[in-house]
Amino acid sequence: MWSLLDKIPYSVIIPIAILMILAPFRPMPHALEKINMLLNGTLIRPVDIFDLFFHLFPALILLLKIFRSFNR
Repeated sequence: MWSLLDKIPYSVIIPIAILMILAPFRPMPHALEKINMLLNGTLIRPVDIFDLFFHLFPALILLLKIFRSFNR
């Protein structure tokens, strides 16, 4: 798994992570909407939980890659 993560360049993962966090741009990004729902305790539908993970997955991959590069 780590070798696959090492093969993904930062120039690819950073724009994808930013785009997924901010998509859709209007009226409100889904990731922010779902985080607000999580904080308010209204994130209960499975489709909303999946949507939160879907939009945050590239950012999590980026964080894993950064963590791995600092721990080498």
